[in-house]
Amino acid sequence: MPELSTPLHLDKLRKARERGLIDRHGLYGLQWGDPDERPDLRGVRDRFVWPFVHPDRVAVEIGPGGGRWTRYLLPCRMVYVVDYHQELLDLLAQSFRAPNLAFVKNGGTDFPGIPAGGVDFVFSYGTFVHFELDLIARYLDEIAGIVRPGGDVVIQYADKTKPVGEATPSFGDCDPERMAALCRDRGYTILEQDDALLNNSGIVRLTR
Repeated sequence: MPELSTPLHLDKLRKARERGLIDRHGLYGLQWGDPDERPDLRGVRDRFVWPFVHPDRVAVEIGPGGGRWTRYLLPCRMVYVVDYHQELLDLLAQSFRAPNLAFVKNGGTDFPGIPAGGVDFVFSYGTFVHFELDLIARYLDEIAGIVRPGGDVVIQYADKTKPVGEATPSFGDCDPERMAALCRDRGYTILEQDDALLNNSGIVRLTR
């Protein structure tokens, strides 16, 4: 059974508070880069987020952190933000009070309260990079239950073939080839897979 959670993200939040990074940057997570300013993250925003945000769509973000990506999803009709840690959801709620934003605490890989087959767009950045392949597989199986046929699933994953990825101890043992094989094995079609945009990871867009 894969481990469903580690203290990693809570440790990062504690350290950010101790160092005053949240007050300094405005949103927790911007200390790792602002997608409005950093070219590679702007590329993720423009290619893997904006095209799938629309007022008639329902979105899910897995591992929203402090909301640096959540803010781009808010034009959707409904946005579910999902996290295992209530502390992170509480932090996000302090910054965003949109009526179309629902906070979902899950038990590991599940999506309680999200209608089956009712989601148009699933997005996750900065979360799956810390997962091993067996946990990613469990998440992919659960995502299949909430995303509509033809919906889009965008996931950033660790790439241990890159020097920066290999040097990041918290990253899961993953790479583009194994990620692609895993996604296909779980019944997904790969629409895009970019292994050059980010220096420590890759990003993939899937559908079913």
